[in-house]
Amino acid sequence: ALQIGAKNATGKVSAVNGFFGNATIKILMPPEAKKVENTLREIGMGSQVDNAILSMNRAAEDASSKALDIFVNAIKSMSIQDGLSILQGGNDAATQYLKSKTTASLTAAFRPIIQVSLDKVNATRYWAIVFNTYNELPTTNKKVNPDLPAYVTERALNGVFVYIADEEAEIRLNPAARVTDLLKKV
Repeated sequence: ALQIGAKNATGKVSAVNGFFGNATIKILMPPEAKKVENTLREIGMGSQVDNAILSMNRAAEDASSKALDIFVNAIKSMSIQDGLSILQGGNDAATQYLKSKTTASLTAAFRPIIQVSLDKVNATRYWAIVFNTYNELPTTNKKVNPDLPAYVTERALNGVFVYIADEEAEIRLNPAARVTDLLKKV
């Protein structure tokens, strides 16, 4: 069940528009940069902001393809006690198990891919344009310089786990989602 859910979830988020086309997990500017975004849109730089947002989402989609192997390794190393805890646990027990066992590995795998992906689509350039322009405005009192790859990595992981939770809920609550004989029996 976990493998099927992980495969379905990672397939969805790693597809084109897996992040960008889903309002629930779409990566937007960080909350602390909202003022920056609004200011830049007001001065006619909306397309640069839009390019930065699209680039962040494409980077998350690129990195998400690496999640399945990490999930499968965590699932295969699961103890019988872990399995029983998931089976008897709450509606998100499997998601919480995967989150606890894979977050460090996913972060290590995602961050370099996201960095390369952001560089490949010039997101770091767009990010630099956005924040350098904002930081140079005479009305800017507080400079903003968040770590773009770290932010996108965090948001990408959150998005992956949203889908993992959705898959888990579907398998737990919908008998038709139990696509193997073993799942139907359990």
